[in-house]
Amino acid sequence: MTSPTQLSTSISCSRRRRTALALMLLCALTIVALPTAQAQTFSVIHSFSGGLDGAAPYAGLNMDRAGNFYGTTYAGGSHSLGTVYRLKRSGTGWIADGLYSFAGGASDGAEPLARVTLGGDGSLYGTASLGGPLQTCGGLGCGMVFRLRPSATFCRSVSCPWAETVLHFFQGPPDGELPAGELIFDGAGNLYGTTYSGGIVYELTPSGNAWTENILYDFSGEDGYEPYSGLIFDNAGKLYGTTQDGGLSYAGTVFQLTKSGSGWTESVLYNFNLPSGGYPTAGLVFDQSGNLYGATTYGGSDGAGVVFELSPSGGGWTYSVLHSFTGEDGCSFDRYLGAGPWAALTMDATGNLYGTTRCDGANQMGNIFRLTPSGGAWTYTSLHDFTGGEDGAFPLSNVTMDASGILYGTASAGGSQGHGIVWEITP
Repeated sequence: MTSPTQLSTSISCSRRRRTALALMLLCALTIVALPTAQAQTFSVIHSFSGGLDGAAPYAGLNMDRAGNFYGTTYAGGSHSLGTVYRLKRSGTGWIADGLYSFAGGASDGAEPLARVTLGGDGSLYGTASLGGPLQTCGGLGCGMVFRLRPSATFCRSVSCPWAETVLHFFQGPPDGELPAGELIFDGAGNLYGTTYSGGIVYELTPSGNAWTENILYDFSGEDGYEPYSGLIFDNAGKLYGTTQDGGLSYAGTVFQLTKSGSGWTESVLYNFNLPSGGYPTAGLVFDQSGNLYGATTYGGSDGAGVVFELSPSGGGWTYSVLHSFTGEDGCSFDRYLGAGPWAALTMDATGNLYGTTRCDGANQMGNIFRLTPSGGAWTYTSLHDFTGGEDGAFPLSNVTMDASGILYGTASAGGSQGHGIVWEITP
């Protein structure tokens, strides 16, 4: 596979639901480099080469206890179909290891959109949006769930690939296809996720060396459709998430799934309409009081997306817009792309919210922002405006924070080699 910028000139942006998101993301990554003007606290800690480390990091990062970062790229690798990579600190810098290159076809996945989840056994768990039996989903495969473990045999090279196990191949409706959200574990070691196309919430339960899939909920339209993001649990074991489409106004929903006997019952907590935000791609985050926070890519007072809060109140939920993004005329407002955040927000210990926008900001190439609560209002601060040069462009990732308050994330394009970056902001 060529770079996202090259693909944008050779692939037409089809609206076919099966690959709409992936193709439109690629079509969005056409960069015009601007003079770099990085903030003092912002630095690039890795520029992707398009080789074994990958290219086009759409997803964000997860950190292990040793301070290593793990992530995925949509493209690059040995087969140009995406990678799982690790960043290890080395002195004052970082070393990137390509842990796995996806091969696609009938026996492997391709083009991962979500970040990996760290398991308690030291393995990495994740999804790939394509791949699997080629008689399914138009010959591309419907996507899969995988596990990566360090190789059991001694490796003499500096960078040793990890061993992959396929936990589940999606088969298309009613099983779903195009998994885009990251996975979460429950306390018993079961995995939960969503598929964007086909619109399901699923559980994978380990049993010996196999995993059994259970479809918890199948969206039908007015209850929501096309869940792009992953899920979160509350303390009572209920699941929460967003759908990018569907609902009463067909602008997306926030939903809750409650265990009920042998099944799960869905409740729509909020139906989006464009004045209050629409088409949420990002997932949700709780605060300590049980309020939910999220973001939309589209809608709001200026059409460029919003950050919102849902507060439980009298058996229902009250919706509030905390911030409306302004956007720019040159930033696409296509409902599948939008200008606003694509990934779930991050909340620090003092209640500040952090996130990225796809193409808001001063240069219309995305930014990193903070929202600070004060006296019932929220103050918006742009921490870095991407320029499309060596500092990257079009971030689609979440913001990861370490114990020292340093922020990390990815930008899907730009960088010194044009294949995206990993960035750091030091407070």
